[in-house]
Amino acid sequence: MPPVGELIWFAAALAGAGVVAGVLAGLFGIGGGAILVPVFYQVFGLLEVDDAVRMHLSVGTSLAIIVPTSLRSFLAHKKRGAVDMALLKSWILPVPLGVMAASLIAASVSSSALRAIFALIAILVGLRMLFNKAHWRLGTDLPANPVRAGVGAVIGLLSALMGIGGGVLNNTFMTLYGRPVHQAVATSAGVGVLISIPGLFGYLWAGWGEPGLPPFSTGYVNWVAVALIIPITLLVAPLGVRLAHALDKRQLEIGFGLFMLFVAARFFYSLS
Repeated sequence: MPPVGELIWFAAALAGAGVVAGVLAGLFGIGGGAILVPVFYQVFGLLEVDDAVRMHLSVGTSLAIIVPTSLRSFLAHKKRGAVDMALLKSWILPVPLGVMAASLIAASVSSSALRAIFALIAILVGLRMLFNKAHWRLGTDLPANPVRAGVGAVIGLLSALMGIGGGVLNNTFMTLYGRPVHQAVATSAGVGVLISIPGLFGYLWAGWGEPGLPPFSTGYVNWVAVALIIPITLLVAPLGVRLAHALDKRQLEIGFGLFMLFVAARFFYSLS
């Protein structure tokens, strides 16, 4: 058992991460995974977690936190009738299959490779947010299978490699095919459920028995972080929401895009 002082410092650092993630998640109106992973990576570094497992632990812990938040959000949106249930039903197999593939990749790649993957996807997301145009369209309705199934699998794969709930990727997909942004956001909550639950078990399996993990970790999931972050993010997110209402939508898109590019640059710098 680690010294009590070390455990207190560990918990305090993670609580601070929860405050930062909660405010930023509220500000940018996303589930928080894209915020949590880079924040976790920095905090776990300050706590001297082995670099070989630090990125994996950040991604797995983020997915564990997304499970209850995505479930709560999905049920609330479903009650309002805002979710595209037909799309979700068509993705019940493709999205988890993509997540399972991501778990296999995570079990075999290095921390550097996982950081590079996160950074590359973050650049694409950041550029999309910076140069997004409301009139961009690829079609008037969502494509049928097998294209739809393939998109679901890719969203599951990329999201599980990044430790996110798939909101940014699914919002992009649905709005490019003419769906209202509110329906896209609501449906993304359900996509988060399809990603986070198999992702949690996948990262538990991928990191099982790995050396160098911090106290109270099972596989690539740290339960201290999970227990601390969920209530803290829910508590402080309204602060970010208040900031968001002081800015217009385009300013938020630019802010989030710049944040993702900054995170990507930080991860690429760590590879040098």
